[in-house]
Amino acid sequence: MSITNVDQVEFGTELGPWKPDTSIEHTSAFAEAVGWGRAARFSDHEAARAEGHAGAMVPGIMGMGFLTTLIRTWAPEAIIEEIDTVFRAPMIADEAIEVSAVVTDIDEDVVELDLTIKNDAAETRLFGTARLRFS
Repeated sequence: MSITNVDQVEFGTELGPWKPDTSIEHTSAFAEAVGWGRAARFSDHEAARAEGHAGAMVPGIMGMGFLTTLIRTWAPEAIIEEIDTVFRAPMIADEAIEVSAVVTDIDEDVVELDLTIKNDAAETRLFGTARLRFS
């Protein structure tokens, strides 16, 4: 169900989980689209390991895009006023992640969400909050 106004929002509502495509093809294409070229840390597991990473990474801003997609799918008419995130650990390309959120506050026309991205081992890779406004 798409949420169109704050009266439809219930405290504790869970969004997701959603498992976006984290394939190396998508991470490298995203890095190229935002102007980072074919940077090894996003496009090649072995080259990323040679740089000291666990493998090719999902760009952090791509993770924030996943969060935004989850929110917009749930509440397409809401205005996302703020997303604040903390990156705890890298998301590795070709490894499944799970994107989710929960409604933690409703105040007049403003809704707050807690945001989480976890890997398949249930380790939190990114967490944060979002503030949405319904007009």
